[in-house]
Amino acid sequence: MECDSIFAQGNRMPGRLLQRWLSRFEAALARLGHAFVNRWGALERLYRRPYARIALRLRFAFYPLLALGALGWLAWDWQHDRQLASAEDAIFDQVISWRLWEPRPSGQVVLVEIDECSLEYFRARGEGGWPWSRQRHADLLDRLDRAGVRAVGYDVLFADPSPLDPTADATLEAMAEGGDGRFVFAASRLHADYDDGASLHASAAPSSFPLTASPQQDPPVALLLPYGVAMRRNAALVNVTRNADGVLRDVPLRERAGDWALASLPLRLAAGPEPRALSAFPDSVRINWRTRAGLPRMSAADLLANGEARCGEAGAPLPELRGRTVLVGYTAAGLNDAKPTPVTSAMAGTEVLAEATEALLADNAIWMPPPVVKYLLAALLVLLTAFAFYRGEPASEIDQIFVATNLLLLLLAYIGLTAFGLFFDIFAAIGFVSLSFGLCRLYSGVQRGRTIGNGDFRAEFDPAQDRWLALARLRFAPDAGLDPEALERRLREYRRRLRRYLHGGTNAVAIEGVVERKSWLWESLEDLTVLVWTAPDHDSVTAIAERELDALHAHLAGHDEVLPDDGSVRVAYATSHAADAESASTTRARVRATLGDLIRSAEERPLSARNPFPVTGA
Repeated sequence: MECDSIFAQGNRMPGRLLQRWLSRFEAALARLGHAFVNRWGALERLYRRPYARIALRLRFAFYPLLALGALGWLAWDWQHDRQLASAEDAIFDQVISWRLWEPRPSGQVVLVEIDECSLEYFRARGEGGWPWSRQRHADLLDRLDRAGVRAVGYDVLFADPSPLDPTADATLEAMAEGGDGRFVFAASRLHADYDDGASLHASAAPSSFPLTASPQQDPPVALLLPYGVAMRRNAALVNVTRNADGVLRDVPLRERAGDWALASLPLRLAAGPEPRALSAFPDSVRINWRTRAGLPRMSAADLLANGEARCGEAGAPLPELRGRTVLVGYTAAGLNDAKPTPVTSAMAGTEVLAEATEALLADNAIWMPPPVVKYLLAALLVLLTAFAFYRGEPASEIDQIFVATNLLLLLLAYIGLTAFGLFFDIFAAIGFVSLSFGLCRLYSGVQRGRTIGNGDFRAEFDPAQDRWLALARLRFAPDAGLDPEALERRLREYRRRLRRYLHGGTNAVAIEGVVERKSWLWESLEDLTVLVWTAPDHDSVTAIAERELDALHAHLAGHDEVLPDDGSVRVAYATSHAADAESASTTRARVRATLGDLIRSAEERPLSARNPFPVTGA
């Protein structure tokens, strides 16, 4: 038995040591936390009290000033860099990459690639590498024509005739002539600086169409066109313009020149050569970019080898070409003009044009509201936010409502882009409004901190200096017959207007929350607010209290003419003073007792234009 006792004591020793060390550790954390909180509070007071003094002078003018500043920035940004729109573009890229599903290609557009395999195929046969002969391009067009394609966009610029093989040039030109407008060749718009010396006017440019019923302005345009007459007649622009951040999201469908427009290759392939059909399309198209499903494609070598798989997988079926629109261009590294897009850092220019053609033919382009919509939405929401805070600090529930509403709008925008190809680009606008809302809430927090007597925003209560306290209990007494819903609405409005008066800069300290909102005692105490004033003597403290109660009545009456129809505000009074050499514990007990007596007091009178303070005290 004695051995068992010693063994039991040995087992208890490590547990006691562990408990002792844990206790010391917790005590050290408590001391450290207390010291940190005190020093952090002192640091906060260094900037919060000056901030509160500024807010006391600025009062509610902050909110219209913030609204004017926000509207001014939006107007300036719209006229200059449009950073809000640029931010929206970056968000678009992320949303595109986060989509759970994306539209599959319609199959109406096929990409025929002059890729590395095609170049190597002919090089291995001893027929040379790049550039290909005009005859080979003519053969490629012939294969497509025999396959029964709807149209071909040839994204290879034949700017000059070949000095070595005029017969091949003539063959390619004959293919263009025999295509009867189905074969569209690449043309390039040169920089506008070259327009002054150009002999070609916009009205005579290939694939041009008027923008007005009676076009007047017909300026010269500098274009790089194919060498043949038929090829020139059936040419369209292959220029693409990136967004401000260098990423290509929108493909232009026309180039404006005076009262005329020059069609792009995707527009000409989708609409045909008729000017009326060309003018029915918008200025640009935003492609419904895909990350997991690309357009059907095949190597040019496979097509030239009579459909035999030379570059693709053996036995893999080649895309159907009959009735399809085909884009031909080079995708081989070192040849293609790769562009960064939302889904890849380098996409061949021909593939971009093919995607734009697909978007037009399959009608699956992303629809977006005009750019001005996001600016107008941001302006409207900023105005509403500033006005809501200008009327008086909104209830805390507005924060949850604001966040929930924004999340719902963003969710709808995400669903619209993912499921329907509709992108309401309001993400950055909502972010801008959220910033404005946060600044409003921050400023109202300073106003509220001073109103409730937070020591970070105003001098703390000092019984040695503030010898007298004047207290007033405010209670909203509804008229008989007011239904519960109307009463709740009226109480909410009364508290908001009361906060606006107090936040405007008074000497009173408000005790507004005796219990937490929505607690089981809330309905019994929600109509009570206690205001406290301090001063060195009785006459001073009552004079301050009377003056501010009179002003409160004027404020409520001036902002709500129907207040007497709904109920009245009733006031109960109390005063308290400190005795000489009173201890801190005595002060606490006295103030608690005075406050308790005031809360349960049955003696009250209506708030009126004149509110003389009773000459009573504790």
